[in-house]
Amino acid sequence: MVHHGELSVATRGRGTYEITREVARIAGESGAREGLATVWIHHTSASLIVCENADPSVRRDLEAFAARLVPDGDRLFTHDAEGDDDMPAHVRSVLTQTSIGIPILGGELALGTWQGLYLWEHRTSPHTRRVTVTVIGA
Repeated sequence: MVHHGELSVATRGRGTYEITREVARIAGESGAREGLATVWIHHTSASLIVCENADPSVRRDLEAFAARLVPDGDRLFTHDAEGDDDMPAHVRSVLTQTSIGIPILGGELALGTWQGLYLWEHRTSPHTRRVTVTVIGA
């Protein structure tokens, strides 16, 4: 059995946006008791991460680390057609993930106790991001 669902995630700009419940809803709609949910983002300047969902300072620290690693306006980059955050957003996306596979066990996403699934927006301005969830299972 294969089941597809889509999410539209409106961001307010750079930061993390939890999508765990929405992905779990799509997985549940599939009726799969065992299988795999593949989550895919259709963009090159946002990404997906599995991260701790109990303490928001973890995600703030990730953002601070990414800002140090790939700063906006770095003179190294020539691709800046959409502003100082243009190429840094692409680099951040490449360094993280555009697809994540999550096992389904007993009809539920098999995430750990403190794990959540997040869309990580790397641009500073708001965007609407498209995410596809594909469930393969039985």
